[in-house]
Amino acid sequence: MSVFLTTERLVLRRFTVADVEHLVELDGDPEVMRYLTGGVPTSREVVEAELLPLYLAHYEQYGDLGWWAAEERGSGAFLGWFEFRPTEEGERGEVELGYRLRRAAWGRGYATEGARALIRRGFTGLGVERVVAYTMAVNAGSRRVMEKSGLAYVRTFHEDYPEAIAGSEHGEVEYALESADWTG
Repeated sequence: MSVFLTTERLVLRRFTVADVEHLVELDGDPEVMRYLTGGVPTSREVVEAELLPLYLAHYEQYGDLGWWAAEERGSGAFLGWFEFRPTEEGERGEVELGYRLRRAAWGRGYATEGARALIRRGFTGLGVERVVAYTMAVNAGSRRVMEKSGLAYVRTFHEDYPEAIAGSEHGEVEYALESADWTG
C-alpha cells in the first residue's frame, strides 16, 4: 500500500487494481451518484476499463497528484476517494479538488478533513498555486465542504449535458483558493 497522506482519521493512498470492488460499490449507490449522473451507477466495465486505468496513469505521469483512495485510519474501511489533480495537462499550478464518499461517511467531517489536508500539502509541498472545485449549484453538502476547506465561491455557470439531472437547471458552481490567500 502506497500511502500518500494521513490525517487524524484518514489514510489517503494510491489506488490499486484490487480496488475495483470498492469503486463499483461506491459508484453503485444512487445517492452517491445523485449530483453526478442523476443516480445512474457506473458499470463494472467502466470502472475496470476507464476509471481505474485513468487513476493509475496519473500516478505514472504526476506521482503526487491524482486520485487517492480514502480509508478510515483506525479500521482500514474504504470510505471513498479524493481527487487532487492538475486542471491542465502537464501543469501543476492549478489543481482540481474533488471527493466522493460512501453514504456511511457523510456528515462526519471526513470530506473537509481530507480536503484541508490536500490543500495544505498542495500549497506547502507540491507547488500548487490555485485549488479549484466544482459541483452542482444545488449540492449544498459539497458546497459546505468547499467553504469549510477555505475555498470561496467564484461563479455559477451552465454546461450542456446529454441528459439533464434534477437540479442542473440551476447550473454548476466553481469555488477556488489561491495560495496567497491560504491561511493554513
